[in-house]
Amino acid sequence: MESLPVYHGNITREAGEKLLLASGVDGSYLLRDSESIPGVYCLCVLHQGYVYTYRVSKTESGSWSAETAPGVHRRLFRKVHNLLTAFQKPDQGIVTALRHPVVAEGRAKPPAGTCGARGPRRPAPTRVARDGGAAEASCNFATG
Repeated sequence: MESLPVYHGNITREAGEKLLLASGVDGSYLLRDSESIPGVYCLCVLHQGYVYTYRVSKTESGSWSAETAPGVHRRLFRKVHNLLTAFQKPDQGIVTALRHPVVAEGRAKPPAGTCGARGPRRPAPTRVARDGGAAEASCNFATG
């Protein structure tokens, strides 16, 4: 988890919401630790001024999954990175596609020119300091 630039660690729900609202762009997202369930993470996504939270956890078999909308088939992933990549596509059971990673301050940047992903470059996401300070552009999340 630590290798993912969108992972903000042990920040509160309110702090995560503040970061996403500061980005102001639908599809902005971050990962943080769950405040209520140890070992579980929260995928927080901004859409139309609201922050939606989805639990991300490791199954007993070691795969990763996210709680999505009722009736959506539960998908399993070998890595959290694969889960995030899948949710960059529309209609995956979350409110909107993941489009703009909110990178945690101090996280490693992906190699120059790669944006941390295979294939075509994606639009530069919003980077917001943990204190909600100035934003700057950076590349997409790194693999991990």
